[in-house]
Amino acid sequence: MAPGLSSNWKQLQARIKAESTSSAPSPSIKRKTASSSSSSSSSDDDDDLPSKRKKQKSQQPKPASSTSKPSKSTKAAAAPKAAPAPASTAPATTSKMGNTQSSKIDATPKAGVSPSLALWAADNDISPEDLAEAYGLGLKSTALLHSAPSRPNEGLAPNVSLGKYVAIDCEMVGVGPSGHDSVLARVSVVDFHGRQVYDSFVRPKELVTDWRTHVSGVSPKHMATARPFEEVQAAVAELLRGRILVGHDVKHDLQVLMLDHAPKMVRDTARFAGFKKYGNGPKPALKVLAHEILGVEIQTGQHSSIEDARVAMLLFRKHKSGFDTEHANRYPDTVPVKVRGGPRTKAKKRKN
Repeated sequence: MAPGLSSNWKQLQARIKAESTSSAPSPSIKRKTASSSSSSSSSDDDDDLPSKRKKQKSQQPKPASSTSKPSKSTKAAAAPKAAPAPASTAPATTSKMGNTQSSKIDATPKAGVSPSLALWAADNDISPEDLAEAYGLGLKSTALLHSAPSRPNEGLAPNVSLGKYVAIDCEMVGVGPSGHDSVLARVSVVDFHGRQVYDSFVRPKELVTDWRTHVSGVSPKHMATARPFEEVQAAVAELLRGRILVGHDVKHDLQVLMLDHAPKMVRDTARFAGFKKYGNGPKPALKVLAHEILGVEIQTGQHSSIEDARVAMLLFRKHKSGFDTEHANRYPDTVPVKVRGGPRTKAKKRKN
């Protein structure tokens, strides 16, 4: 358990452990096998009985034989008769619950999240993202990178319901005499599961002297439908408000957007200590991290801000526990602490 994590997270882990223990397979299945072998041996012994007794025994119901003292084999055969019913229904119910939950998160867990646990998590202010992470759901592969095609310049996606994490990536073009200065030309935002939330081309306020199309993928033709900078800036600011921002070298994205975001609310894959070994310089490239950690190739030609944002979120999710630990050590005062009865303050002494 990472140091400094909230008590809600500890409760969630304890709840998961309790549910996994209670869902263990019943030993009655093993007893059923033993009973079937005992029954077969008993039937072999009946072959030596007279045909008349065998006929009476087959016609007579089993409970009626309780008047006579049952043999050991009869006890072994009769004892587990009622056990198979719950044993056969319980796994089916668990499987049904698991399939229902996994269809929402696009994964197939070994044991699904039960409705009672989901309700308990909601009551204790535990997010769906944390619940998915606890069960290891939604990260079986890198399929989300290509699960849905990007929708360039769509703006805000319809029916958006965001959690507490978003990932961002921007494409820039050059302005000024040599095209060295960068301004925003496209911005993309995805959610915790890599789904597109926002994408827009942006109309620069200055004259573009270098479109950098071979890298940015932006060209003059995109400006015909591009949105004004102020409109895009306001939309992105609203999406980031109160949420944890994931990205690669996020400070450059925030600079071209002319936005501020509290450092304690940022998870930067370029600054994560666990990724430093993949960089030749002070920070590793996103393309290198995608290849070394995720096993995918990106930025082979023109960049896609949607793809880069999804890769950043995948990297964060794959090492989320490490990010959380590093963040708790860097900002120990941000770990929430619940006090029974609400916050307490010391009363000030009155001056006479």
